[in-house]
Parts: sequence; C-alpha cells; structure tokens
Amino acid sequence: MKTRITELFGIEHPIIQGGMHYVGFAEMAAAVSNAGGLGIITGLTQKTAADLANEIARCKDMTDKPFGVNLTFLPTVNSPDYPGYIRAIIEGGVKVVETAGNNPAPFLPYFKDAGIKVIHKCTSVRHSVKAQSVGCDAISVDGFECGGHPGEDDIPNFILLPRAAEELTIPFVASGGMADGRSLVAALALGAEGINMGTRFIATKEAPVHEKVKQALVAASELDTRLVMRPLRNTERVLTNAAVERLLEKERRLGPDIKFEDIIEEVAGVYPRIMMDGDMEAGAWSCGMVAGLIHDIPTCKELVDRIMAQANAIIRERLAGMV
Repeated sequence: MKTRITELFGIEHPIIQGGMHYVGFAEMAAAVSNAGGLGIITGLTQKTAADLANEIARCKDMTDKPFGVNLTFLPTVNSPDYPGYIRAIIEGGVKVVETAGNNPAPFLPYFKDAGIKVIHKCTSVRHSVKAQSVGCDAISVDGFECGGHPGEDDIPNFILLPRAAEELTIPFVASGGMADGRSLVAALALGAEGINMGTRFIATKEAPVHEKVKQALVAASELDTRLVMRPLRNTERVLTNAAVERLLEKERRLGPDIKFEDIIEEVAGVYPRIMMDGDMEAGAWSCGMVAGLIHDIPTCKELVDRIMAQANAIIRERLAGMV
C-alpha cells in the first residue's frame, strides 16, 4: 500500500509505532521497522544523550530499515539536554523524528539541515495547523481515544481526522483507537495517510516490557481506562488499577486545590517498576481505549501483516462490492 506517509518515510506499510516511555527501546523499534512499519525509539527514556546514541547504534545493529526517534519537549524548569539528544539523533544518522509536547519550532532548523523528516504529535486541529506552518513534514493527529495525553478538547477521531483533512496540506496519520485493518481503512477514509499505534504494539512478543503488562492489555476492555490529572490540565488516559482509583479519589476530595505534589506517589517514577518489574499496582501508566480490541500477543510482523491483509480485504472485497 502506497500513501504519502510511506513515500515520505520510505517504509513499506503506513503503520507507525509511536514513542512510548519505557517501551520504545531498540528492540521495539527494530521489530516494527523490520515488519515494514516505522519503529520509534523513545528519546527521553534514555537518561543521557550518550545513552540515546548507544540505543540508536543498537537499533541499527538490529535493522537496516528506516526507524525514528521520539523527542518530547517538556515544559519543565530543569530541561533535559535537548541539544545533546538532537546531536545524538543527527550523528546517529536517524532520518525521522517524532516530536511531541511543546512547539518544536526552535529545534526544527537542526533537523532540516540534517535532512531529517519531522512528524509532530497534535491533539487538536489548531495545533496541527501551527505545526504545519512552522515547517513540520507530517502530523500525528491524536484523538480523545488515545493513551497518554489526549489534550483538553475531548474530540474523538471520527471528528478530528476529517477536520484535520479539511485544514492540512501535509500528510497526517491517525493515532488513538488504532488496532487492526479496520482501523487503517477507517483512518484512510477519513483523510489520514496511515496510522500510529502505541498501546497495540505493547501487546507484542518483541515489546521489551514485563509479561504482566501485556496480559493486562489482553484482559482489559474498552471500559478500563481512566482520565487522570484533568484538574491540573495535564490530562492523561491510563489503565485503571488501585493506584489510579486512589489518585482519582484525591482529585474528587481536593477539587481545585489539588497540586501535583498531592499525587506524586501515583505518577512519578513509576514506569520502570511497571514496565520492567511488572508491578501492576505501582502507579498510573498510559493506555488507550483500544485495549478493548487487543485479544492476543502476536509478533510485530504477524500484527502488521494481519493489519495489511485485513485492510486490503476490506477495500477490495467488502467496500468494492458496495459500489
């Protein structure tokens, strides 16, 4: 299948694995890229720029296909070493960067000068248009269904994607609720040029996370996610557990007086304990509603091949037969 996204990134299938904290290691990115999609290393999971350079080198040892690096620009007082991370990306020969968080405009000239394509994650049409105007090459449009940060507008993809298609001239992919060939065909019909999957790729054989995390996704339904940190305007969709329900109780009790310090136990530094150690009650971790569509743990190649086979069958048989 050829779309503007496959042409832009030089990949076989219009499927991207989004950046995910303590999931997007070299093993994950290489497996997706080897399957014909675009794998993504999560930059800030690596503690230093030198660590990221090593992770990029490890990924290159595992695949000769294109892969990218996610770099999230955080509004923090003690900013990460962004110049160092960018240098590691450029010197590592990475050709695709997925940016997220704050406006990437200050950093785009470095990527452009190195011939790197930039896809920026946006949860609204207005932010997508802004990203296009500052020079991003593509957009990942994240609907309200997505795991992680869905923004504060609460617009699901059935509205957000066609609205993006009305406003954008650069290609975009659909993120949030993407799991299978049906998702891909629907995204294409609504104007996207491909899909970005996060949660679905966690439930694969190669995902470098604890088996309990994968089994939790298989067991979960579409009703098992919660929105946390909404009073702080830092809304995050997570899989429910005891820590999440405790966090929500604090939000109800403290109301508008709640501060980040009140929930730090449930959200700060919990990812290694969950993803690596399998401590499923340690805290809140990002998960999309798409968990309801996850029923097995295939290899990345099996998953990507299945998505493409199902999408092609829907287009050529079911849809073609209707006209």
